[in-house]
Amino acid sequence: MPHSNIVLPLGLQGHRGARGLFPENTIEGFRAALALGIDAIELDVGLTADGVAVVSHDLGLNPDIVRDATGVWLPGPGSALRDLTWEALQTFDVGRLRPGAAYTAQFPLQQPCDGARIPTLAEVLRLDAAMRFTIELKTDPRFPDRTASPADLADATLAVVDAAGAASRIDLESFDWRGPRHVRRTRADIRLAWLTRPETVRDAHLWWGGPVPSDFGGSVPRAVAAEGGAIWAPEYAALTQDEIAEAHDLGLLVLPWTVNETAAMRRLIGWGVDGIITDRPDLYPR
Repeated sequence: MPHSNIVLPLGLQGHRGARGLFPENTIEGFRAALALGIDAIELDVGLTADGVAVVSHDLGLNPDIVRDATGVWLPGPGSALRDLTWEALQTFDVGRLRPGAAYTAQFPLQQPCDGARIPTLAEVLRLDAAMRFTIELKTDPRFPDRTASPADLADATLAVVDAAGAASRIDLESFDWRGPRHVRRTRADIRLAWLTRPETVRDAHLWWGGPVPSDFGGSVPRAVAAEGGAIWAPEYAALTQDEIAEAHDLGLLVLPWTVNETAAMRRLIGWGVDGIITDRPDLYPR
């Protein structure tokens, strides 16, 4: 286990599997991440044109990771997932990073796996009957026509989770708070996480679907607690020790993302975070 004697309630979570080391959001990458001894997999989900819940971070085909059936890199941003059928989606290879891309430079140690495809959520949930999953609902209120609605995506995701008997080992999260809010109203058995970063806090009128920080004296933890909790998932670089303490006083768990340096992990653990999402679980302090 990479995290040995350090125990966190929400554990060490591999971001998109462990994209610093393996192709993101792929079966091959998830298997390799599991072998590192992570406690949970963080992944993203969207819907195809024929209603299949698939695991992909991007709303559409990303030219930095997608090649067509002939092995040629996409010349630019591709179709939205919601405009492609599941069968059509399977013609694309997402097993390596595009040479020379800025995105590729962020992950120089990523090991390619040619032939990897965008998987279904059902496939991923079958990987390990004991593994926990943090599932991000990928909707974006700035581009409402690029995805299913937050409620429809949440319902489709939970239908897959229920079919797999996995409701007790998943958390659902989103920057677009309309999705978790829908789940809160309809499924009290599902634990929720509320994602934030400075941009979504700044534009909370859009991302939070109603409330804004000034309603809570500028406190993001108070806004999360008002939604019913149970987890606040903030961008780690903007997180302070005082905010973690405030969140804990409100009964929240704190799960920062995406923490890719050992020194930052040590600092956050010292501040009392309840879990860590990382692209590099191999750097977790022993």
